[in-house]
Amino acid sequence: MSFNDIFKSSFLESVAEFSVLDTLIGLIFSLVVGLFIYLVYKKTLTGILYSAGLALTLVGLTMVTTLVIMAVTSNVVLSLGMVGALSIVRFRAAIKEPVEIVFLFWALAAGIVIGAGMIPLAVIGSLIIGGMLFLLANRRYGDDPYMLVLRCENEKAESGAMDLLKNAGCRSKVKAKTISQNGIELSVELKLRDASTEFLHAIGAVEGVQSATLCSYNGEYMS
Repeated sequence: MSFNDIFKSSFLESVAEFSVLDTLIGLIFSLVVGLFIYLVYKKTLTGILYSAGLALTLVGLTMVTTLVIMAVTSNVVLSLGMVGALSIVRFRAAIKEPVEIVFLFWALAAGIVIGAGMIPLAVIGSLIIGGMLFLLANRRYGDDPYMLVLRCENEKAESGAMDLLKNAGCRSKVKAKTISQNGIELSVELKLRDASTEFLHAIGAVEGVQSATLCSYNGEYMS
């Protein structure tokens, strides 16, 4: 076999059959869509829920998936080899929030669709998914619960404080109750009708209530 026979091989010819322009267009659009997914992830998950590593992974995952699908769609033999290669890959990564799975699948799906040449579908679908996540995230954060920690001397003070919560229109649920020689400590989950916390002063004025602490946790700080 001579060098001419090697260069005339159908394998090398099939490898050379790709469009540089199509590759650049696909990678550019995958970068834009990946950055959009990154932006949505950054805006919808804040505080300890946000992972900078995962955010960068979403951009890279979109582009890598696009590149792989472009290669697979251009060569049937390569597609079979890619399936075999990916079947032995095992990923080990801790998922802190279930919603992170949505972003990972979104990045994979966008990369697959762009690699298959359906760029308008990837752009329109990403805009719809991103808008839906923005709306749901804003609604979720607007209904964050509060935690009320009460320290009472006796059951009479406890009953008086809980009655005030009902009269104030707060939806309450006792999460923990501790009884000791020093009195009673309650942890009550609250959902307020509005942002007013005037009821806390009334609870603190109840006879037998030693202290009343209202906490709100939004993923960034305790207040």
